[in-house]
This record gives sequence, structure tokens and C-alpha cells, in this order.
Amino acid sequence: MSIAKVKVKERVINAEGVRYKALNYMVEKALKNGAKKIKLINVNGQRYIAAGVKDEVEIELQGTPGDDLGSFMNGPKITVYGNAQDGIGNTMNDGKIIVHGDARDIVGHSMRGGKIYVNGDVGYRVGIHMKEYKGNYPIIIAAGVAGDFLGEYMAGGRIIILGINGNTGEISGDWIATGIHGGIIYIRGEVPESKLGVAVKMMETNDDDRKFLRAALKEFCETFNHDLEDVLKAEFTKITPMTHRPFGKMYTD
Repeated sequence: MSIAKVKVKERVINAEGVRYKALNYMVEKALKNGAKKIKLINVNGQRYIAAGVKDEVEIELQGTPGDDLGSFMNGPKITVYGNAQDGIGNTMNDGKIIVHGDARDIVGHSMRGGKIYVNGDVGYRVGIHMKEYKGNYPIIIAAGVAGDFLGEYMAGGRIIILGINGNTGEISGDWIATGIHGGIIYIRGEVPESKLGVAVKMMETNDDDRKFLRAALKEFCETFNHDLEDVLKAEFTKITPMTHRPFGKMYTD
């Protein structure tokens, strides 16, 4: 009896050649049947995986999931052994997405809670429209580098970009935090002022910032086997809004 229950709680699904709607139906059916851990193998571009899932379950993906992985989710832990496409964690409320490779554009779009960890690079407009409410804030951490418009229109949350994956280029692209009116971006190392967007200011980290970074990066480094003390040796640049209404003058006489 106990062995049968274990089999029901874990399910392996082969996604090879399966269209995204059919695959998502298979995942939904496995969850309804009591699966607590789902392994998806041979994933290749299927969209909306785990979208809207509210259960505290584990979903493990081998391959490259398509757009909007984990969108609107509220609780699951998703681990990707590969790269991820655009919009992972779109409007997610809670849970965790771990990507062992790179992730592309608009990571964490309108994210409202939970954590996204990426062990590689991230693309354009990461954290766009992120927000927070009553002390509940989302966190995005990338070990690699970020593209242009990092943290665009952020209203809350925390983004940490480390640039430790061997990439010799600049840690972030241009127009950092354009339109930001809430939240904080931390970038490991120095950031040229020319890369900042509109109504943005750079500040030195204080004791509270260093305490937050140590706590946030401890779990991240344990997840990907990075040396926490080595990561924290460098200074971090803190980027915050200059005002809560960066474009206010555009709409007044």
C-alpha cells in the first residue's frame, strides 16, 4: 500500500514531440491525481508549463521550456536543467524557479512574490513591472550578466546581478532602471553612470543592504554551489528610484 502511494506522488512525463496544450493537460492531470513531484524530460519549447499552479509541488524540467514558464503560479518549486525562454515567472505570486542555464527576456514580468534564480545570463527588461505589497516582495538573482532596461518600471522587489559566470563583458546593458519607482537593484561591481535610465540614483550599500545580500545570496550560492564569501568580496552598486513619480512632469502643466 505505501509503495503504491509513493508511485502516485511522483510522475515522469516525456515531452518529446508533445504540443504545449497536451503537455500542460498531462501536468494538470498528474497534479489532480496527487503527484507531488513531476519530472518532465525532453522539454523543447513548450509554453505555459505550470502556469497558474497553486499546489506546493516540485516540477523538474530537462531541456528548454518555452515562454511564460510558471506564470501566475503560487507555490511550486520549478527546477530547469537547461536554458529557459522569455517571461519565466510572469506575474507569479509565490514559489521558486531555478534555472541552471540562461534565461531570456522579461524574466519576472510583473512578478509579485517568490524567487527566481538563474545560474547564467538573463536578457532584456528583466524585472519589468515587478511590485511588492506589505513587506512581501519578489527576488530575482542572476549569476551572469543582464541585457538592456534591467528593472524597467519596477515598483518593488529586489534584483541582484552578479556577473560571476566568466563573461568578460559589462555586467548590465544600458538604460538600467528606466522608469523605476520602487524596489532596489544590486549589481556586483561598479556601474558607469552613463548606463542609468531616467530619474535613477546610485548609492553605496549600508549595513542593512549587506545583511540582506548575505541572506539572499546564501541560498542562491548553496543552490548552484558558488562560494558565498568569494561572491561577497566585491562591493555592490545599489540602484534606487530618485522619485516615486519619474515621469510626473510629463502629465502636468
